[in-house]
Amino acid sequence: MNMEKSRINRKFGVIDVLIFLGIAVLLYIALTPAINGDIKPTDVGSSISTNISAIPFYMLKSVGRMAAAYVLSLIFTLIYGHIAAHNKKAERIMIPILDILQSIPVLSFLPAVLLGLMALFPKYNIGVELASIILIFTSQAWNMTFSFYNSIKLIPKDLDEASDVFRLNKWQKFRKLEVPFSMMGLVWNSMMSWAGGWFFLMTCEMFTMNGKTYALPGIGSYLQVAANEGNMKALFWGIISLIIVIILLDQLIWKPLNVWADKFKMELTQTEVPHSALLTLLRRSAIIGFLVEKIFKPIASIFGEKLDQTINKRNVKKKEKVNNKSGVVIKWIIRIVAIIVFLYAAINASKLIMKLSMDEILEIFPAVGATLLRVLAAQIIAIIWTVPVGVAIGLNKKLARILQPIVQIAASVPATALFPVLLLFLINKIGGLNIAAVILMLMGTQWYILFNVIAGAMAIPEDLKAAAKTFGITGIKKWKVLILPAIFPYLVTGMITAAGGCWNASIVAEYVTFGGKTVTTVGLGALISESTASGNFAMLLLSTLTMAIVVVAFNKIVWNRLYRLAEEKFKMEL
Repeated sequence: MNMEKSRINRKFGVIDVLIFLGIAVLLYIALTPAINGDIKPTDVGSSISTNISAIPFYMLKSVGRMAAAYVLSLIFTLIYGHIAAHNKKAERIMIPILDILQSIPVLSFLPAVLLGLMALFPKYNIGVELASIILIFTSQAWNMTFSFYNSIKLIPKDLDEASDVFRLNKWQKFRKLEVPFSMMGLVWNSMMSWAGGWFFLMTCEMFTMNGKTYALPGIGSYLQVAANEGNMKALFWGIISLIIVIILLDQLIWKPLNVWADKFKMELTQTEVPHSALLTLLRRSAIIGFLVEKIFKPIASIFGEKLDQTINKRNVKKKEKVNNKSGVVIKWIIRIVAIIVFLYAAINASKLIMKLSMDEILEIFPAVGATLLRVLAAQIIAIIWTVPVGVAIGLNKKLARILQPIVQIAASVPATALFPVLLLFLINKIGGLNIAAVILMLMGTQWYILFNVIAGAMAIPEDLKAAAKTFGITGIKKWKVLILPAIFPYLVTGMITAAGGCWNASIVAEYVTFGGKTVTTVGLGALISESTASGNFAMLLLSTLTMAIVVVAFNKIVWNRLYRLAEEKFKMEL
């Protein structure tokens, strides 16, 4: 009945005209510079123009890279998170690996990714473009994966048992229970992933390795060149343009997605439904209606049916072949190959690190201590303000309508673009780059905690809110018995990803180039940045391994225990 109603309401109108105009504008921006010969995007060595007229083309290139990286991140999230949540043996290996991956800075991936892809695609700049997309992916994927994994682990037993009663296979359970249940956290962490992508965009579009600089046309490289030249006018217009694009993305994509995701909220009481004017217009669009009804739904239906049949056949075969010796042999072969590869890599890594002098190795210890103190300071400051603000936004719909867009825009503006300006004011003050580094870490990673707290607060069922109101539970008691237990799993996820983000952000916070000068301070991030720029791969490897070890050890001692507590004590059941 609802479908018929939606078909009746669909008609060609203003939104369809705007869709056509939007496509035309994008095509014009994309094609005009190439046709006129103003920009040569295939030339890695070409200088990045700081002309304001180049901004639209650069912006389109950057958004395209961000979108490609996000698609990769989403696919990775759904596959990796699902396997880790359901396979206990794999979970013991996959979650520590995820801890390690999120702790490895973007620049540490650079040599292997760039050299490997340039060897595969030596012409037409494809290798460098793919390297940039993969580097952006490394700044987006981990928090989304942690969120999805955590959501699956927190699915109430009632719903899980109901899916078994209805005999849903793995694919049906995935799309009808697990993805919908995790949607609120996934959408908010998707916004955070885009914010993380913007944060590292300057690093991912223009990087120096072994004394050679690689620059791709994009708003990130534009801002980097403007900062290096001290061109405040170009920097100002680049930041303004970026803010405009961020506002447009918020209004055109994230706000409608947030409204759409609200329907997956787990509750029994009917509540006020959030509204998005754009989403309403899109639902009435004749073009969107045609694409959904005639193309996407039939394709999804055919794909879903075939996948269901395939999975059901595999399940039957598994039951018929309990003692599958060939499967056991294959598993052992994979294990042996993995061990051989690991030993080979470990031996070669040891040989490379042994080339370092003792003085170089000893630099690691004060660097670890300095960066650890900055990470802890940034984390403490972030928790102090993000928890109350996130809860206020998540629980108060009127406040959310005002502050949610502001928070999303603030989170998406790359702090690295504003950092050179901030550094001008702090460099000669007490603390200098040490204080500035903490501020940059805070600006880049506090949003991980805030977005997860908002998602956790919004996911609190109206039934529980109404019960608390009925029993007169308010103030501090309400925080103790309802709010903190409800948001705790989301808070832990946010703190884990924020901690990893802080370590990652140290590479740009402790090593800054502005106005043709490079400013550094003692820290592990500075060592990684210096090693990458100079091509000292032995020090890059040692400092990266050290950072990974510190982060994983901290996760084992602190975060894993909090994760277990969230799963065992604060799991919400129906």
